[in-house]
Amino acid sequence: MPVDSGFWPLENRLLRAVKLQNRIIETSVSPSFQPAAPSAPNPAASGGKNTTLHQFFAPGGVLARTHPAYEFRRGQLQMAQAVEQALEEKRHLIVEAGTGTGKTLAYLVPVIRSGKRVIISTGTKNLQEQLFYKDVPFLEQALYGDRASGSRLSVCYMKGRNNYLCRKKLYDLTDQPVLSGLEEIEQYRAIAAWEKTTSSGDRAELAELPEASLLWHKLDARADACTGQKCSEWERCFITEMRRRAMESDIIIVNHHLFFADLAIKLQAEGAPDAGILPEAAAVIFDEAHELEDVAGNYFGISVSNLRLEELARDVEQSMQHNRTLSASLSGALGSLRERSQLFFSVLPPGEGRFAFATRREFLEENGDEFVSLNQALTRLAGELDSLQQKPEEVFNFVRRAQEIQVQLGFALESEDRNTVFWIERRGKGFSARQRAAERTKESSQSGRQNVFLQATPIDVGPILRECLWSKLECAVLTSATLAVGGGFDYIRRRLGMEHAREVVLQSHFDYESQAIMYVPPDLPDPRTPQFTLKAAERIRKLLEVTRGRAFVLFTSYAQMNDIYQRLLGEVEFPMLRQGDAPKSALLEEFRLTPNAVLFATSSFWQGVDVQGEQLSCVIIDRLPFAVPSDPVVAARVKAIDADGGNAFFQYQVPAAVITLKQGFGRLIRSLHDRGLLVLLDNRILKKQYGRVFVESLPNYKKTTDIRVVEQFFGVGE
Repeated sequence: MPVDSGFWPLENRLLRAVKLQNRIIETSVSPSFQPAAPSAPNPAASGGKNTTLHQFFAPGGVLARTHPAYEFRRGQLQMAQAVEQALEEKRHLIVEAGTGTGKTLAYLVPVIRSGKRVIISTGTKNLQEQLFYKDVPFLEQALYGDRASGSRLSVCYMKGRNNYLCRKKLYDLTDQPVLSGLEEIEQYRAIAAWEKTTSSGDRAELAELPEASLLWHKLDARADACTGQKCSEWERCFITEMRRRAMESDIIIVNHHLFFADLAIKLQAEGAPDAGILPEAAAVIFDEAHELEDVAGNYFGISVSNLRLEELARDVEQSMQHNRTLSASLSGALGSLRERSQLFFSVLPPGEGRFAFATRREFLEENGDEFVSLNQALTRLAGELDSLQQKPEEVFNFVRRAQEIQVQLGFALESEDRNTVFWIERRGKGFSARQRAAERTKESSQSGRQNVFLQATPIDVGPILRECLWSKLECAVLTSATLAVGGGFDYIRRRLGMEHAREVVLQSHFDYESQAIMYVPPDLPDPRTPQFTLKAAERIRKLLEVTRGRAFVLFTSYAQMNDIYQRLLGEVEFPMLRQGDAPKSALLEEFRLTPNAVLFATSSFWQGVDVQGEQLSCVIIDRLPFAVPSDPVVAARVKAIDADGGNAFFQYQVPAAVITLKQGFGRLIRSLHDRGLLVLLDNRILKKQYGRVFVESLPNYKKTTDIRVVEQFFGVGE
């Protein structure tokens, strides 16, 4: 049942407002797989190109002879043929390839054979690493064998800038170390020794460096503190080297955040030839394409916070002290900025978490003086920096940052753009352990302080993408295991502004009907009622007894997760793990290694998590994953669709929840040998009209409302 989606236009004013925003340098590259020199022969012109897709993927073909776990997957061959046709005909393609299709090889082989420069954008770092370190080298060997190095594929793998060392910062810290305690001193010594030998500057090489290292935040190559070509270490910079390699590469592996950061800066620069960091490409493959709208919305929006202003003041102060140029007048300007910032953000409307800023006009009428004073403090700081007789190279960057904040602050408070949602978010003091952990590095200098973020987000990214991306690319391929709703792509096409594209839905290689059973208890209360939590906890306990643990219990809210976790403590005989009690990677490893473990988790475990085998034999989801209606961005989209004469519930909220549910259930069956139970405790899927859309969008699981059938599936009582 195809579900339509509504859209709303976005004016260019938002893009002009963020013209000064410098998100471009949010990327870097791993040099581990060295690209060929520009003069090297194109591998697509050699023997590998003569192998047809059928000869490669079919039984007895190249893949069968070279891959130890080969199984013929008809969907894989069909996807490869569709991608190759799209590349040849210069058309866009949307393809849902069910789990187990083998979609990475299905798009990589046509990309290599095309001989075109192609960017591959993924949803996760894990998938990037799989492509770069596993899939591409495997295909190079399979297609070309042990050829001379001159025929190597020309590939680079780009990561976030904060993964890389800034040599300038390291050398400055050598002269005037600002280290906190013995731990940071030891980390500094290790980083300084490593810098002399590393060719990449990638912190991943420093296995002993803690994930939450506060010192690394002082030394990484993030964009805010980058002075670009004015830097004395420009030629030796790891980011500079990344640009060179990207220009020499035919396949460039990035993630969605990097791709849209680059696209946003190119828009802000209005087509300047040197803008952006990614070279021109004939095609882009978007893997995990169901994430595109949210990521694009983040990069086409703006965010101004007290944290950002404090970081500017801190960076200026440290730089001037280092260069012995901190005059009394400049020190006074910094003090004024900190004071005005604190006052301005303290008078913003009160509220918890994320909430709409619907009273901007009234706020300015009442607190206009605080807004003007903060603007004047930024102007004063920029003026003091401009008037320095001897300007350190960082000064120009500091002035730019101050001007960016002024432009964005003005837009966030004064813009009348009806297609932008303005909102506030508070993080830090008084918030959850998860939120505090997420901000721990940036907030280290302001422990216990609440940070306030003034945000502006486009309601609809579709027109932007249609104008600046889809219309510019020869070919875009969007793929994921979860793109279709009710068997069609109307929803995702309209959300992303993709009007003309070939569409393909490929069934999974897995036999879901025999491998998985889906259970929906018909007797539980509506999950919106107070009675639900107690009954849900009782049913989860019973189900875990049947499955002997080995389960993910996934929730749509932290409150619900914690409530049910506490109710089951001491009631469940199996080891219980909870999101927030340890880093995600550590929790997953503990789950894999702990027999009969049960993991309680929320949104970040609904996708991108892969646990194969009997260790994960059950996925329980508490309710249909509708987005929180009070969220300011969700509420703005709903209001816009309804105002345009649409039905936001069926055009936006239901399809979005369908895709999220498909992602959550997708954690269970990850191989041909996996077998297990899917549970949805929300029986609205049986009782409501919209439930049919969910059912029709899910794979063909065996379905039951009888827990005795579940017990038989696991052989309980036999």
